[in-house]
Amino acid sequence: MSDLFTLSPFEFFVLRTRTRFPFRYGIASMTEVPHLFVRTQVHSRSRRASGLTAEGLPPKWFTKNPATTFEQDLPEMLASVVHATELAEAVASRPVSFFDLWREVHRLHMAWADARALAPLVAELGVALVERAVLDGLCRLLAEPLHRVLSQNRLGLKLGEIYTDLQGHDLRTLLPESPLESCFVRHTIGLGDALSVGELVAEDRVNDGLPQDLETSIRAYGLRYFKIKLSGMPERDLPRLTDLAHILDRETGGQFFVTVDGNENFISFGEFKDLWDRIATRDALKELSRQTIVVEQPVHRDRALLESTREELSEWPDRPPLIIDESDGAIGDVPRALDLGYAGASYKNCKGIVKGLANACLLAARRLSGKAGVLTGEDLCNLGPIAVQQDLAMMAVLGVDHVERNGHHYYRGLSMMPDDWQDAVLRTHGDFYTRHESGFVHLYIEEGRVSLRSLNRAPFGVEPQLDVTGFAPLERTQLARI
Repeated sequence: MSDLFTLSPFEFFVLRTRTRFPFRYGIASMTEVPHLFVRTQVHSRSRRASGLTAEGLPPKWFTKNPATTFEQDLPEMLASVVHATELAEAVASRPVSFFDLWREVHRLHMAWADARALAPLVAELGVALVERAVLDGLCRLLAEPLHRVLSQNRLGLKLGEIYTDLQGHDLRTLLPESPLESCFVRHTIGLGDALSVGELVAEDRVNDGLPQDLETSIRAYGLRYFKIKLSGMPERDLPRLTDLAHILDRETGGQFFVTVDGNENFISFGEFKDLWDRIATRDALKELSRQTIVVEQPVHRDRALLESTREELSEWPDRPPLIIDESDGAIGDVPRALDLGYAGASYKNCKGIVKGLANACLLAARRLSGKAGVLTGEDLCNLGPIAVQQDLAMMAVLGVDHVERNGHHYYRGLSMMPDDWQDAVLRTHGDFYTRHESGFVHLYIEEGRVSLRSLNRAPFGVEPQLDVTGFAPLERTQLARI
C-alpha cells in the first residue's frame, strides 16, 4: 500500500557555519559552509504536515575539479536543488506516491543535468533534498517512524524497476527486520588533524571544551573505529600512518578497526598498489593493514569505472576490499563497480534515498548469494539536529553498524543552532545528545557508540518539529548568491 499526496511550494533557508578548525580532505580544506534548509508541506486528503531537511554544502566533494573554485561550484549545486524542487511541485500538483514522484523527478532532472554537463553527484543532490523533505513530511503525516513506513512500503517502492536483479524482492526480504539501536562512531582523521596534543601549536588550539587531537578524542569518546585520509603522496602518508598506527594501538589496546579513504588522490590503481604493498609489509604498519575493513575510492571518479579497471583489479588478487564513494553518482554505477571488481559502495543521504535503498538491497542480495557486497556509512560532516539524525535513521534501517561521523568533531556540537532547538532535541533525544558543561548540546558518545533508539521512534529521525523561520529565508533567485 502506498500513500498519495500533493506538495506545496518548497521554501529555502540558510545558516552560515564555521568549523572549529579546518577539515582537510582531498583537494579541499573546509572552514566555512552554507547549511541549507529545505521545507515543503505534504498534503493528503484533509491533512497536511511540514517536511524539512537540511544539508551542508562543502567545497570540492560533489565536484572534485581543481580548475574551479567553490564560488563557481556552489551555484551549480543550488541550481540543481531549485530545478529538482520545481519539478517536484509540478509532478505532485496532483496526488502521487513517493516512488512515482521520485521516478518522474529523477528522470526529468537527470536529463536536464546531462544537457548541462553537471556532475552526477551535483544532479543527485537536488533529487535527494526533495526526497528527504517529502519523506520527513510523509512520516509526520502518517505518524509513523521511518522504519515502519519502509517495512509497510508506504512509499510504493518498486526495486525491480531500478535494478532487474531485484525483481521479486522488497525491503523486507533484504534489509534487517528491525533498525539498529546503536552504532559505532567512525572517527575521521583528516589530513591536517593533530594526532596528539603536542602537535598543536598555541595559535591552532581551539580550547572550546571539546577534544581536538586524535589521542584526546579517543580517550574522551572511547573510539574504536576510524577513517584515515590519504594524501596520495607516500613520503607524507607513510610516516603519518606509522605514527597513527602506534597511537591507535596504544590508546585502544589494539582493539580498533579502520577504513582508508584514498580521496581520489591516486592517479592509478598501480600507484595505490605500490603504497599498499609498502603498508602491508612494514612491521610498524602490518597490524594497521590487517585491521583495515575497506579502502574507499583511491582513484579519481573520472577513471575509477573505466573498463581498464577490470584488468587492473584482476591482476591484484590479494587487494584489500575496495569500494566506491564519489564514483557512486548515478543509478547503475554500483552494479558497474561490482562488475569491475569492487567490493561495494558507501551510503550517504546526499546521494539519494531511493537510489541508496536500491543499492543497499542490491549489495544485500549479493551477500545472500555468497558474493562481496560491502556497504559503509559515510557523511559530509553532517550537522545536527536535522541532517545528522535523518542520516542515522537511514543507517539504522540499513543495518550499518559503524558510521563516519564528522560533524560532532569539526563543529562545536549544536552551538550554532538556536537555544530552543538545542533544548527541544535534548528533551526528545536525550539518549543521543547531552549538554556540555559550557551549556551547548552535543553528541553523546559512550564507548565509541551513539544510541539510535529515540531516532528510530521519531518520524524521520527528528522529533519534535523544528521551526526554521528564524534562519535567513531565501528566494529562489537568491540561492546562487549564498
